Amino acid sequence: MFNTPTKKGCILCGMKTRKTTILLASALLIMALPAQAANQKFSALSDQFMKESLSRSPSTASQMGYHKHKDAKSGRVLELDAMLDDMSAEFMQGQKVFYETWRKRFATETPMASLDKQDAADWQLVDDQISLALLELDGIKNYQHNPTVVVEMIGSALFQPLAGNYAPKEKRVAHVVSRIEQVPRVLEQCKKYLNEAPPIFVSTAISENEGNIELIQKTILKDIKPGSAMHARYKQAAPKAVKALKDFNTWLKTNKKLAASDDAWRLGAQNYDQKFKYVMETSVTSVELLESAEREFKDVRAEMLAIATPMHQKYFGKKEVQDKDDTARENRIIGEVLKKISDEHPKRDQLLKAVEADLAGIKKFIADKKIVTLSPRNNLKVIPTPPYLRGIYSVAGFHSAPPLEPEARAEYWVTPIDPKDSAAKAESKLREYNNYTLKWLTIHEALPGHYIQFEHVNNIKPMQRRLLRSLYGNGAYIEGWAEYIAQVMLDEGYMNDNPKFRLTMRKIRLRLLANTILDIKMHTMKMSDPDALDLMIRDGFQTQAEAEGKLRRAKLSSCQLPTYYAGLREWLAFRKNYQDKHKDFNLLKFHDLVLDQGPLPVPVVEKLVN
Repeated sequence: MFNTPTKKGCILCGMKTRKTTILLASALLIMALPAQAANQKFSALSDQFMKESLSRSPSTASQMGYHKHKDAKSGRVLELDAMLDDMSAEFMQGQKVFYETWRKRFATETPMASLDKQDAADWQLVDDQISLALLELDGIKNYQHNPTVVVEMIGSALFQPLAGNYAPKEKRVAHVVSRIEQVPRVLEQCKKYLNEAPPIFVSTAISENEGNIELIQKTILKDIKPGSAMHARYKQAAPKAVKALKDFNTWLKTNKKLAASDDAWRLGAQNYDQKFKYVMETSVTSVELLESAEREFKDVRAEMLAIATPMHQKYFGKKEVQDKDDTARENRIIGEVLKKISDEHPKRDQLLKAVEADLAGIKKFIADKKIVTLSPRNNLKVIPTPPYLRGIYSVAGFHSAPPLEPEARAEYWVTPIDPKDSAAKAESKLREYNNYTLKWLTIHEALPGHYIQFEHVNNIKPMQRRLLRSLYGNGAYIEGWAEYIAQVMLDEGYMNDNPKFRLTMRKIRLRLLANTILDIKMHTMKMSDPDALDLMIRDGFQTQAEAEGKLRRAKLSSCQLPTYYAGLREWLAFRKNYQDKHKDFNLLKFHDLVLDQGPLPVPVVEKLVN
């Protein structure tokens, strides 16, 4: 989603010469710098890099809890929460120079070979992040073709100060109003280079932009005292911002330069494999992961059949039904049992309450079974997914407390059923997210999944390391943990070996595998929509609503859906290796130990703790 050919000869020679120069300089520095001095130098350099990076993206800075930045050139202290990102073409070109300069500085001033294991791990995170950013700016150029980039940035920038506690409410609202004033500028900047946007990007941006309009007109207004000076300022800024957002939606619908083919969202094998490498940060390739997922897909279906067969006899008796082949028989038996399980679901307006009700029991089970140390902060809040993010978070999501403000609120987002959805569409979603699937969802997103994971991250010291590993955390580690720990909960007896929950968990594993298959095949092998839906609905037992939502997500993102399976494989292998080496293995101590490292690539964590 998210080259230009180069001349041969002198350019290639120049690249080779530069590489040789960097290697020589690195070798000299390794000899010259004592280990402690090198680590101190890297700590200072990485801190500077992160803070300069955040100052260039105020919306991200707010999410990380970084609020003030002293500009090196002017000496001015910038109130980042009052600023909205620069999205101009000139700024994007400047980003390329920024990352190239910093990559060279890290390679020459603090080469990885001069650092201890912890700092070397951080160095690699930074280098991979820089490489990914340059791939985006040079090759993929998603920002030029995907209007959801600017739409979601605006929504996040307006929402985050309201959800934070870094300053009194009046000051945070003032920051939001300041950002509202800058919305027209940002949208005009993007119009100058947005082109050839696939229809799926355009329709999603328009829908999410409606969420931004609602955010300005309703959510933000609730926090402004009527008749105050801030209210008067809001009344000046809000209509202009809303008009700019509506005009942007009209522009997206009518501008001919945005016309692109329906499948222009496909990344293509070359860009996909490059991005996959920097996202996963391990040696596994997309081809290897795809082959593994397809093999395991068959194995999990066999497990599901074994669980479902006695349940089917209980529900439907032993009456024989003629099926055209073994696959049809498997689909019927498993599908009919899953349909029966799906009858147990909350009402369409009770999703949040159902999730909240599950949390207490899950928390008690974790403590009783000593699975992982829970957070003493008790700062998790279940809230509806912000409207501007419901395109990509169609079911749920998690937003951690900022690493620089660990006492702030962490949010478990649950996407409510859209009131405009038909009864049939709502029922389809609720059947997919029935009482048993919702328990898995809360385990994954909150306890002991992402919430507990990031609470451990937010205890990391020094602060620079905590910020770095939060900002550049490895996706396979993060999503793999949430899937791995859900399996641990099942293995430790959560739900008392209830076959309904066990079968649901196998279905979720099947969905994870299908996500991997469709993401890789859709972006690199031109898998069609009907084939993707067939994989999910017929072979993966997903409802129509769930499959359509995942199809949209695969088109809107790339290389993210496979992180769940890639990470799960790594976590399971890591746990087995560690357990084999440590005969006094203790589950709680192991989980605390590995979570306290933060979201590094799992193989790197394994090296650090062994």
